[in-house]
Amino acid sequence: MHSRDDFSSTPDLPPEFESGPQVTCLSPRDVPALLELEREKWDDEQAASRTDLDARIGIHPELSMGAFCPCTGRALASLFLKPVSADFWQHAGTWRECADALPSKDSHSLFGISLSSREPSAVDALFRFFWPQALKSGWRHIYLGSPVPGLQDWLRRHRKGRVEDYVNRQRGGLPADPQLRYYHSRGFKDIVCVKPGYFPHARSLDHGVILRGTIPLSTLAPMWRALPLHSTQRITRQLAGLL
Repeated sequence: MHSRDDFSSTPDLPPEFESGPQVTCLSPRDVPALLELEREKWDDEQAASRTDLDARIGIHPELSMGAFCPCTGRALASLFLKPVSADFWQHAGTWRECADALPSKDSHSLFGISLSSREPSAVDALFRFFWPQALKSGWRHIYLGSPVPGLQDWLRRHRKGRVEDYVNRQRGGLPADPQLRYYHSRGFKDIVCVKPGYFPHARSLDHGVILRGTIPLSTLAPMWRALPLHSTQRITRQLAGLL
């Protein structure tokens, strides 16, 4: 997953955010606001184009989500997912190859194509919104590709160090790299593999790390399938603060 999130600090929220971001599945009418977010968070080589966004929404509208300011309509975060086979990462070397990977017939895995955010609370709102839908649909794992922005500086100080050494470094029981630590806090705790040449990112020396998160309570798939969506939403809303 491409990810550019202002996660280094959480500023006090202005009044218009007091009611929380409004989260919804995306439609073509949201593309102008999404393009503004893309251009703010990504350079020209990394940002999604109008064609990219239209295609993602058109192919998987139920897996394309956005969080918006309830007062201005400004896009605060976007998340695009797609079904993949559980072993897709063994056959895909780059972000583009991961994004183009095909699912197996009985896929229970998703790949995060892109996560962009200008407000950390909006990312949390996206995951809360998607959780009951993921349970109801039988999704089990979400994979994503993360940059490792501390890699370049670390290798300058450790000339004989390996990329894998840096990726697996911990500080206080958490990943030392700030982006990996951020994703760890959101449930992506399994490091699957390291991919050189994954996508253009200077501080990561173009490396990406494939991470896996397990959707909480997804092992109870038969129960979620039997419940109506509104019941699943109510249960996850009550449990959100406990997980």
